[in-house]
Amino acid sequence: MHNLSIFGTSSDAGKSTLTWVIGKLLQNAGYSIAPFKAQNVSNNAHVADDGSEISVAQHFQAKALGVPTSWHNNPVLLKSGRGNAASVIVRGKHLSDKEVGDYFRDIDTLKPAVTEAFTYLDTRYDIVIAEGAGSPVELNLMEKDLSNIFVAQAFNTKIILVADIEKGGVFASIYGVYHLLPEALRNNVIGVIINKFRGDRRFFDEGERIIEDKFAIPVLGVLPFEPFNLGFEDSQSLQHYTQDCTRATRRVAVIAYPAMSNYTDFEPLLADEDVCVTFIDHNRPLEAFDCIILPGSKRVFEDLAWLEETGLKQRILEAHRPKQTYIVGVCGGFEMLHQTIIDEEGIETPTPKRVKGLGLIKGEIRFKKEKVLQKKGDTYEIHHGISSTFPNGYKDAYIYGTFKHGLFIDDVFRKYEAKRIEQFAQQMHHYLDGERLLNALR
Repeated sequence: MHNLSIFGTSSDAGKSTLTWVIGKLLQNAGYSIAPFKAQNVSNNAHVADDGSEISVAQHFQAKALGVPTSWHNNPVLLKSGRGNAASVIVRGKHLSDKEVGDYFRDIDTLKPAVTEAFTYLDTRYDIVIAEGAGSPVELNLMEKDLSNIFVAQAFNTKIILVADIEKGGVFASIYGVYHLLPEALRNNVIGVIINKFRGDRRFFDEGERIIEDKFAIPVLGVLPFEPFNLGFEDSQSLQHYTQDCTRATRRVAVIAYPAMSNYTDFEPLLADEDVCVTFIDHNRPLEAFDCIILPGSKRVFEDLAWLEETGLKQRILEAHRPKQTYIVGVCGGFEMLHQTIIDEEGIETPTPKRVKGLGLIKGEIRFKKEKVLQKKGDTYEIHHGISSTFPNGYKDAYIYGTFKHGLFIDDVFRKYEAKRIEQFAQQMHHYLDGERLLNALR
């Protein structure tokens, strides 16, 4: 069987979800599957089974497929760094912070890690499904493209295009991407999947005929728009969540600062019919909420300054002190709750810096170069900040602080998640031409 690349004709076309959905279809046919993404750009990371740091998307894909995780699933991860720099994580460990220009200049130095990771998976699984990134035909960047062009050329993968019909221009996007691909890769395209279709499927019968007859590209499926609400990878996917609050008895505010990270922490709350979650990204009163959550942050100093500038810092304190609203701080949010935050080693700041936090927890946070990476069951830690006073977290009557992500996961959510994954996969498989896909991969 050939390995497979999933290319999007645009960003947010649904590549991450379709990677594991197609993977489960192939698993059902008897093949072992490994998810892979050469390079991911995301502040949302997870600790893999081998203790490395990888993107939440690849961790969730592996979880949905029931396979172990390691840095090989995501050998290069870029997260927000200081200023215009990116924090470069290679083989699951922080390598350096680099300006964008320097990163692209040195892109070839990352290819050995990508090759090692893909080869490792290829020797252990029947099919590696490599998720692409954005559009594969950004002509000015194609020679610098690790996730799409490099993987497809280096490993001769078959290719499926995923087109988001909701964005509009679906025919132009399919035709354009296909014809801008290098000729050798065009020959490896086995079909296109139309994603996020709304309305009566019969209205696209003519569209399918056009793509197959005029473009000579097989249509492997027309998938309906269906919010999944799990595996949030970035702010775009978070914006697409849906929640029924009609029966909710508790209101929770999540402070959505610019560098908010690890959105998946809130999936159990979104799935709970008793809880209504509101993401707060501007100045507004917070007294009406039962709980305020300060989530993880990739840029604690910058997000803390944003809280001050927007007035949300004062809103949080106003809601907590007179009303005794419950406050939860997770990782970066836990750090912000302290009296003082200190960065003497230049982790987030170019020069040593000391700032005041919200002051709801006595003590200080010190940033250390050595990043803490720990995993235990469903919970995991990824942080530079260290609390000497409360290293294992803090709790009183109205404040809870922890470095642990995944703290809202319980047996109810585990059952919901497993059931939702199976239901969603079966629903999407109904609209996919599985036999045609399998034949193209043989």
